[in-house]
Amino acid sequence: MTVNCARNTVRDRIALQFRRLPQGSTNLRTRSEGIVVQSRRAPPIYAGLFYAWIALCLGSAPSARAVSFGGDVAITSDYIYRGLSETDHKGAVQLDLHASLATGTFAGVWTSTLDNKFRPYASYDLEEYIGQRFDLSSAWNTSITATNYSYLDGHQYYSSDYQQIAASISYLDRWTFSLSAIPNALRYWDYYRIGRYPAYDAETSGQWLIAKGFFVTAGAGYYLFTGTGATPIAHPTIGYAYGNVGLAYEWRSWRADVGYFLTQDRAQRLFPYPYANDRFAGTLSWRF
Repeated sequence: MTVNCARNTVRDRIALQFRRLPQGSTNLRTRSEGIVVQSRRAPPIYAGLFYAWIALCLGSAPSARAVSFGGDVAITSDYIYRGLSETDHKGAVQLDLHASLATGTFAGVWTSTLDNKFRPYASYDLEEYIGQRFDLSSAWNTSITATNYSYLDGHQYYSSDYQQIAASISYLDRWTFSLSAIPNALRYWDYYRIGRYPAYDAETSGQWLIAKGFFVTAGAGYYLFTGTGATPIAHPTIGYAYGNVGLAYEWRSWRADVGYFLTQDRAQRLFPYPYANDRFAGTLSWRF
């Protein structure tokens, strides 16, 4: 499924803003920068618990045959995620590796190159994820996914890592709706890092078959930041909308996506990366 659609296939990000999960699962500085919650030398405890969960779930599989492995390699003209271009409208290379059990448990890692000229000045985005799918019927399923986001390499002064928990419901590979909670999201205002506060995201995405191998794709989301009256910003609680429409073509293990992206202007004040508004992006991916 493409970035713009329900996530019942491999978790390639396909350049766009709606992330996908393994087959059979569904979702999904300067010192004046402000409050620093995590040190790069002291990884958060969430990451340790995350790895322990992966080892427990996969290590307790009944047999090696009960575990399936897969992945995805992609090249994109612009890595756009939740309305933001994390490569400054330039290309990126992306890789996903994952394992899943017949019981619905899945885990994996996803990575992409970044533009390190923008805060957090990282060169790579590495995401470890684990989740559980629950089949509601032959067509409907729901899932819960925990993700640890790590920013690597580059010339970072402080840690920008954070964690997310997401719940989703999907109908086949045609439609998905998801809600995500980020307890320790980094908050920026006009490129200045001011602290960590809870954030939330709601997304819906779908794809429709129009001819053999060809799909129309679309998606929309809303990202909401929270804060306190003590923060040096005009609006402690503020959000922005984003979305895209596009076309996709699948042939065997290959998929090509082209999308048109729109994002509200206020997103630019909330993140250091450029926002993607009135822009096109394309991705070519290979699933294995």
